[in-house]
Amino acid sequence: MIPATAEEFPRAFAKAWGARDHAGLAALLAEDADMLSLTGGWAEGRREIESLLRNEFSGVFSQSRLVTGKTRLRPLGPGAAVLQQRFVLSGLVDAAGNDLGRTGAILIAVLVARAGGWQAITLQFSPVEG
Repeated sequence: MIPATAEEFPRAFAKAWGARDHAGLAALLAEDADMLSLTGGWAEGRREIESLLRNEFSGVFSQSRLVTGKTRLRPLGPGAAVLQQRFVLSGLVDAAGNDLGRTGAILIAVLVARAGGWQAITLQFSPVEG
């Protein structure tokens, strides 16, 4: 579900991630958005983003969970904001199904208000230390 406010975006992202809902995650991005994934995968457009996420959820992220950390939302003007959302990611598995432990991650997105709610026009989800 597309969030009604920019502040709701991290929760919507985490909820869709926890459900392994690649279509729901892709719907959080504009039709012409681009995304850099945790694995370094790059996708342009919602269709490619959904395909990238589908593939990642069938591999290393098949059992993953997100725990929300610090949020920073910077308004850019009416109807636009930059989101920085820290997460702890656990449940990562290798090809043999072995647990790979926990890692920090940060989601950085440019959000815009659309008729149906707030969507990302570009999103980077990257591993971070600390």
